[in-house]
Amino acid sequence: MNLTEEAKTGLQAYSTNMAKSYGVTVVDKQFSVTAPMELKLRAALLESVAFLKLITMHPVLQIQGQVIKVGNTAIATGRKKDGRFASGQGMTGHDYSLAATDSCAEVTWDMLASWANSGNTNQFMMLMSQNATMRFALDMLRIGFNGVSVSVDSDPEANPLGEDVNKGWLQIVKEKAPDQIMTDPVYFNPDAIGPLKEGEYKTLDALINEMKNTLIHPSLRDHPGLSVLVGSDLTAAAETKMMNAADKPTEQVALAQLSSGYGGLRAYTPPFFPGKRIQLCFPKHLHIYTQKGTSHRKAENVEDRKQHEDKYWRYEGYGVEEFEGFAAIDEANMHIGAAPAPSA
Repeated sequence: MNLTEEAKTGLQAYSTNMAKSYGVTVVDKQFSVTAPMELKLRAALLESVAFLKLITMHPVLQIQGQVIKVGNTAIATGRKKDGRFASGQGMTGHDYSLAATDSCAEVTWDMLASWANSGNTNQFMMLMSQNATMRFALDMLRIGFNGVSVSVDSDPEANPLGEDVNKGWLQIVKEKAPDQIMTDPVYFNPDAIGPLKEGEYKTLDALINEMKNTLIHPSLRDHPGLSVLVGSDLTAAAETKMMNAADKPTEQVALAQLSSGYGGLRAYTPPFFPGKRIQLCFPKHLHIYTQKGTSHRKAENVEDRKQHEDKYWRYEGYGVEEFEGFAAIDEANMHIGAAPAPSA
């Protein structure tokens, strides 16, 4: 299929508007994003995916450095015999490292023709802009939750969740604070009857409470910012059990309250969060860093591939602010169902 005249008109308007926004002449040649436009781009990314608003996105000056502390969860009140009390708020000492990161949001000619025929030029430009920013934003979370390495050449077929693009939050904690990760096999068995076997839990509340009381620092366990991220496989198993027993009044109440939280913590299931993972954390302590002055954009119609490509290049990386406020069960150690019988 060739690019339709309506789509050509829409693309021309989109390119002209994009060039005006970034203060450049053309956008089909790579251009540097100025500091004011970096702020606007970051704001657009935050608006496109709700969970990004809960974490911390920071511009930094260096490719390597210390994780920025955005707040202090320690006590701020006390006294000092010979002066004024201060609990202190310094750098955490955790390091971050950025890597060259290249994003490309493609739209095929077929899709461009469909968008061009579905509304006016303004609607077409909105779809183009939303497609790019949402894909870039979702990839930030996809890599943040699943990244384990930084490969010279990433392989999206072998690593569809960006496992080889950068080291995400869980991988950082695994390497730098492994005691915060539960490594023993865990069995979530909502159908359990009678005594539970070792490593077996009947409710998510019980499991999350144990994680909180054994892995989270005592000074942080009751902090209102502490939340739990729960994979969709686990929430589905919990909800199915509740639904099957929802003829009882108490179970109906529990089902209604299920989505509000677990273990007394506010609960989320973010995009691309592994289905059998549980992670306790302060969302604001999950960081994404972009080096100032490295952001570059390019938007072009590539005839050889019959698609339009919106590109975003920068140095980017991840950081965790306080390891003591982070705890997780890796999905490799989480099982849904009964624990095996103990060996004789």
